[in-house]
Amino acid sequence: MCGRYTIAKPKRVAAVFSPHTIRADISRPRYNIAPMQQVPVVIAESDGRLLQDCQWGLVPDWARDRTIGSRMINARVETVAAKPAFRTAFRRSRCLIPADGFYEWQVTKSGKVPIRIHSQDGEPFAFAGLYSAWGGNASDQPLLSCVILTREADDFMSPVHDRMPVILPESLWSTWTDHEQEAEMVLKRALAEPLGRKLVMTRVSKLVNSPLNDNAQCIEAAGETGFTLSGG
Repeated sequence: MCGRYTIAKPKRVAAVFSPHTIRADISRPRYNIAPMQQVPVVIAESDGRLLQDCQWGLVPDWARDRTIGSRMINARVETVAAKPAFRTAFRRSRCLIPADGFYEWQVTKSGKVPIRIHSQDGEPFAFAGLYSAWGGNASDQPLLSCVILTREADDFMSPVHDRMPVILPESLWSTWTDHEQEAEMVLKRALAEPLGRKLVMTRVSKLVNSPLNDNAQCIEAAGETGFTLSGG
């Protein structure tokens, strides 16, 4: 699963994803992004990429109210094409969700240990995401929201957790957001192709356990650093 992530270098998001329009707040570092917060996503438009703020927690267009979003932060690749909450967005509304790290909690004899998984070079990467435009109701305003796809953990992640977010190789960024492409085919490629970069794991402070903590201390090493993966 993916329940927290980081955008520690927000200026690099604009540089790496090259949006033609920015409607997202990337003015400050985000060290402990939590569900139901506003996050930047990359949406394909006819004239280029739009960087847009979205609620992390997808609200399907048929939902009666927006509270369902708190239960829709992750979508499993095994069922995303069939689940009513996700199947329409999977076909028509795929997006990139920029990040430069994410957290997972490893179960040990002494308790759960928070670990940050991040790119070795500190550069942003892209989670495979879906987005939805909810029209609102009499008491709520319209809302744009998103969900992160997750997959079975690979050899790198499996010592920590049995699930992990789908991280797209840069070569598939445009293909993933091209809704003329058949969704199942694109997902199959995303799961098969190597990431093409190195990820590392860093044990971090239990400060990240609370979403109220959002500062640079959240990503500082708090113990051994280990487990490297060459994505290429």
